[in-house]
Amino acid sequence: MADFQEVSYNSPIEGEISENAGNAHEEDGEELTTLDEPVKDTVLRDLKAVAQKFSHIVYPRKNSVLLRDWDLWGPLILCVIMAFLLQGVKDEKTGGGGPQFAQVFVVVWVGAGIVTLNSQLLGGHISFFQSVCVLGYCMFPLVVAMVFCWTVVKLISHQTAILVVLRLIFTSVGYGWSIFASLTFLGDSQPVGRKALAVYPICLFYFILAWMVATYS
Repeated sequence: MADFQEVSYNSPIEGEISENAGNAHEEDGEELTTLDEPVKDTVLRDLKAVAQKFSHIVYPRKNSVLLRDWDLWGPLILCVIMAFLLQGVKDEKTGGGGPQFAQVFVVVWVGAGIVTLNSQLLGGHISFFQSVCVLGYCMFPLVVAMVFCWTVVKLISHQTAILVVLRLIFTSVGYGWSIFASLTFLGDSQPVGRKALAVYPICLFYFILAWMVATYS
């Protein structure tokens, strides 16, 4: 029974392994959990994050914030603004009614989903919601152009050639800005030989939105 002899240690065990591990666990828990956080602080933090993402669209540069910390709050806000301003507007050329609130929602979200699905089928290394997030946030220049056109139309009831030209110019600038911003964030997510196939649906998606802004605003 030599293998089962009792072994005794005379030297004390030093260190605070259990205490440090507990403290580390508690600190991590305090950093990760937001259950005890006031609702006001949570809302302000989310609004600050959304505003930061909008700043990346205003000045497009290669940054991983939109892709790493993706969310759909910004795209939802832009979609609601666009749908609200376009709802019930009549087309001056055909006399028909403009798109309804739900129709704008369908165009925006289904269009972004189709563009994202096309990107993934081409072998793009980006998740579905990351792509939808970027496409949604990049609507910001078009929404700004639409707000401008809507304000000018409300202030000047009589449509003139100069007003139409201004609407087209602002819409064109917003369209180009949206494409440039989206390609800045999504351009590197596609294989080298398939970038053109991924860029075309993006341009078509924003062209439909730009046409709605220029026509019904």
